[in-house]
Amino acid sequence: MKPSTHRSPLALALTLLSAGAMLGASLIAVAPANASTASSRPSPDSTTAARPDGLLVAGGMTQPVYAAAAVIKERIWVETVVDTDADGHHDRVAIDIERPAAKGRVASILEASPYWDCCQDVANHRVDVPRLPQERIGLGQGVLTTRSVVKSQAAQARRAAAGTAERYVPRGYASVQAQTIGTGASDGCPTSGDQNETLSVTAVIDWLAGRGRGFHQDGTPAEATWSTGKVGMIGTSYNGTLAQQAATTGIDGLKTIVPVSAISSWYDYYRANGLVVAPGTYQGEDTDILARFVISDRQKKICEPMIKKMEHDQDRVTGDWSRFWQDRDYVRSASKIKASVFVVHGLNDWNVKTSQVEQFWDVLSRSNVPRKIWWHQDGHGGPSYDDDTYTLPNGKTRTFDDTVNRWMDHWLYGVDNGIEKEPRAIIQRENRTYRTYGDWPDNRVHNRRYSLASLGGTRRVQSFVDAGAKKTARTLVATPARANPNRLAYRTPKLNEATRISGAAQVRLKLSVNNRRDANVTALLVDYAPNGKATIVSRGWMDPQNRTSIRHSRPLVKGRFYALKFGLQPKDYVFAAGHRIGLVVISTDFAYTLRPTPGTKLRVKPGSSQVSLPVVKRV
Repeated sequence: MKPSTHRSPLALALTLLSAGAMLGASLIAVAPANASTASSRPSPDSTTAARPDGLLVAGGMTQPVYAAAAVIKERIWVETVVDTDADGHHDRVAIDIERPAAKGRVASILEASPYWDCCQDVANHRVDVPRLPQERIGLGQGVLTTRSVVKSQAAQARRAAAGTAERYVPRGYASVQAQTIGTGASDGCPTSGDQNETLSVTAVIDWLAGRGRGFHQDGTPAEATWSTGKVGMIGTSYNGTLAQQAATTGIDGLKTIVPVSAISSWYDYYRANGLVVAPGTYQGEDTDILARFVISDRQKKICEPMIKKMEHDQDRVTGDWSRFWQDRDYVRSASKIKASVFVVHGLNDWNVKTSQVEQFWDVLSRSNVPRKIWWHQDGHGGPSYDDDTYTLPNGKTRTFDDTVNRWMDHWLYGVDNGIEKEPRAIIQRENRTYRTYGDWPDNRVHNRRYSLASLGGTRRVQSFVDAGAKKTARTLVATPARANPNRLAYRTPKLNEATRISGAAQVRLKLSVNNRRDANVTALLVDYAPNGKATIVSRGWMDPQNRTSIRHSRPLVKGRFYALKFGLQPKDYVFAAGHRIGLVVISTDFAYTLRPTPGTKLRVKPGSSQVSLPVVKRV
C-alpha cells in the first residue's frame, strides 16, 4: 500500500502521505482570529448562522473562522496496552496535534499512519519460481531487485499535511496525526494490521476521550482537556485501513470514519483463494516486507525477530488461510461498528482491490450502519478532482471536499444538514460524470449466466499451456478470434444495448492440470470494442488445490477434472452497445501471481463451465 499522487490539497490529505506534518514538541499559542483573517471566507448562503460553540455554519457546512496561523501545536506520547517490542513496558505512540487557539472544546479528525516519518530500502520476495507449489524453494530465499525507495517520502508527508489541517482547523476541529507502533518516534514494532496495531490506534481515541494516559516530552502527564471526546478518522490505503481497524472494535467516541482505498482483509490483499498474489505494481511484497518498509531506524534490530516470525507465519508456500490472517481480518468484526462509515474507493484500484469494499460494505449493510459510498474511475487513492462534482436529485451540486466536510460536521458537531438522507451511492461513470444511486450494488441487479460453450461455440474439451512470465494478461486477451496456445477466450455476440454490471461476476470452471501438481488459474472479464480494443474490466484468481477450502490445500491428481468456483473483483461498469463481453481463462497473471516456469498444461470443459454477471436492466 504505497503512496499515490492527487491534484488538490484535500486529495493530498487523503493519500498515504497525507495530513501528517511532524509538528514538533513545542506549544504555540497565538491570538484568536475572526472570519476576516481566516484562510478562506464562508460560502454565501441564506442559512448562515453562528452557533453558541463558536462554529459558523453555512449551507449545512462549517466555515473557516479561525486563522490557519492561530493554532496550538504539540506532540504527545500516548500509552497503549501492548508491548510489541517485548521490553517490559507498554508501547507509546507519538501523536501530533494542531487545534484552534481560540476555540474551547473541539472534535478531532484523527489520521493514523506508519508513513509520517519513513521509509526503509527493502527487497521483495522472489516471484519467478520453478514450479507450484513451492515446497522446495523455502522461505526468504531470493528477491527481486531492491526497490529504489525515495527518501523524500517523509518530506512529502509533511507537505501533504496542509490538506486536512488547513481545511478543518480553521473550521473548529483539531487535526491529530498518530505514528503507528514501530514507526517514526513511536515505540514498538510494526505488525502489519494485527490486533496490536489496532489497539495502538484505539489508545489514541481513548486519550482524546479522557480515558487514556498521555505524556509530554519531559514525561509529565498530558490530558486532552480541549477535546469533546468525539473523533472522526480519515485516511487512504494503510491510513484508511487503520480507521477501519479502530472502528471494528466498537470503541466509544469514534463517531465516523472515512476510509479511502482501505483494506478490510489482509488475506485478500496478499492472497486470493489459496494463491499468493500481489497488490498492483508491488510484485513480491508481503506483510513482512511492508513491516520492514515502514519501521523506524531505532527499532529495526529490536523488531527483527518479530518480523521473521511474520515471514514464516504468512506462509508464501501454500497460500492457505490461517490464524495469522484471521488476526488481520476486519470483515468478521465489522458488525461491531458503532461509527458511521463513508467509504471511498477507485473502481480501477488494483492495489487495494475492490473486493475489499464489497465484503466490508456487505456487513455494514446487514448491520444497518449509517453509511455512504463514493466510487470514482481512478486507481489507488481519492478522486482526481478535475471532475469531482455531482448533482443531487434536488438539483443541488456537491464536490467531494464539501461532501466529506458535511459528513464530518454532521457526525462530530451534530450539524443538521441532511447528508444522511441523501443518495447512499455516488458513482463516477466511464465518461467521468457522476451519478447518484440509492445503494450499491444496485438493488435492481440480477444474475445473467452464460455457459462457456455458448460463448465459445464448442462443448469439446479445450486446452492451453501456461506462458509463465513470458506473456502479460494484456497480451493474452488481445485478438480473441485468433487461436492462442496460452489462453482460452469466450465472447458474447455484439450487445444490442448498453449493459451495466454492479457487483462481482462469478466463474465456474471444470478444469484439470495435466502435467504438474498445481497451477495458477486466472479468469479475466474483458470488454471487446468493435475496433478490436480489449479492456480488462476485472480479474479473479484461484489455486485449484484450495478448491474446497482456503484453509487447506488438497493435492491434485494429474489429469483429473475438478469443479472450481470463484469470484472476480467487484465492479460497476457499463459495456457499451456494439461491444462484446469476454471471459478469458489463463494460468499465470504476470503482474499479480507467482510466475512458475512455462509449460503447465491445463484443460477446460466449456459445457460444464460458466460465468455469471450481476447485470442491471437500467444503466
